[in-house]
Amino acid sequence: MSLPPEKVELIAGNELARRFSAPLRSYFMRRVRDRDNAEDLTQEVLLRVIRAGEAEAIQRPESYVFKVAANLLKDLRRSAARRASVMSAAVEEGDENTPEGLIDERSPERVMLGEASLAQVLHALGELNELTRNVFILFRLENMKQKDIAVLYGIAQSTVEKHVMRAMLHLAARCGSQ
Repeated sequence: MSLPPEKVELIAGNELARRFSAPLRSYFMRRVRDRDNAEDLTQEVLLRVIRAGEAEAIQRPESYVFKVAANLLKDLRRSAARRASVMSAAVEEGDENTPEGLIDERSPERVMLGEASLAQVLHALGELNELTRNVFILFRLENMKQKDIAVLYGIAQSTVEKHVMRAMLHLAARCGSQ
């Protein structure tokens, strides 16, 4: 007996929500610092993932869900940047109402060193296996709890700790001499 498409979508949505709602909410709370916005963004990600799953099978749902979340944040920031363009025009023109210290002085050397350091770290992260890299990014950059990462990937918390340590040692070996 096969289920009607709307019933299959509801079951998939419930499973997706059960598995990813808490980690997504945590991810968004760290970025938008507003519970209502975090909840709205979480619902939007789940809806987009469900719709994408209707069109094609999703191979790695963990990676896909957080990629959709990151893209949604980028879209949100782009629209905020468009709204703030009036303020940036005032800053560029040297408006006397611009608070001191709002703009950090940047020299070409500082920018070049920052880009080189970032490229080195990204290259070192790229050398890690996918699970170790994802666990490290979720824990150190996304501030997700090890317990939540363990649940997300279906692994023991001690395994999460080992992946984080492996990534830290690798990054220290590759980038620690600076």
